[in-house]
Amino acid sequence: MSTVLVVAPHPDDETLGCGGTLLRHCDEGDQINWLIVTSMLEDAGFKKDRILSRQQEIEMVSRKYGFSSVQQLGFRTAGLDSVPRKILIGEISAFVAQIRPNILYVPFRNDVHSDHGAVFDAVAACSKSFRYPCVNKIRAYETLSETEFNVRPDNAVFRPNLWIDISGYLEKKIEIMRMYDGEMGEFPFPRSDTNIRALATYRGALAGVQAAEAFVSLKELL
Repeated sequence: MSTVLVVAPHPDDETLGCGGTLLRHCDEGDQINWLIVTSMLEDAGFKKDRILSRQQEIEMVSRKYGFSSVQQLGFRTAGLDSVPRKILIGEISAFVAQIRPNILYVPFRNDVHSDHGAVFDAVAACSKSFRYPCVNKIRAYETLSETEFNVRPDNAVFRPNLWIDISGYLEKKIEIMRMYDGEMGEFPFPRSDTNIRALATYRGALAGVQAAEAFVSLKELL
């Protein structure tokens, strides 16, 4: 059994990026854990009822996956670039030390959202083998509406080198995404049933299966 940790800058990143893979991990007997870095806050303009409903969504999603643990760090959404790096690393490091994951799923460094880059950098600092020997696999996931909008010509694009078959989990992944109120839209909106299926089908075709999620494998110790 492996201990898996998915680090999500925002709730829904875990599902868009590796929802099918998490479901497969759970079915295969692995322990899955969820670290959510940011939250909706009143001082950021969110109303109390929306904050409450988002918390309810997180609880529903957690039950649907069967997460062993869920940790919310509570940093301001779209504000991680203003958080001292030492503080962000410290908060993430504490949870990594507590969970002792074997497999880490992280956002792609060059996603267009600045929160994603900040989370990646902090997690990278929390994965040094001499401090966290438990971590033997690190995989960066792609997030619809973020990864594909990396348009800076000097940034590396998402070039996967690992594909995981999620043929039996795609519909449940989409069902979970629908639990997030206001995050899904009608095609051609990036986060739509059509686009989620299209990406999974495309990644699956590259790997010779019906549906897949793709990753950049950053470390694979076997």
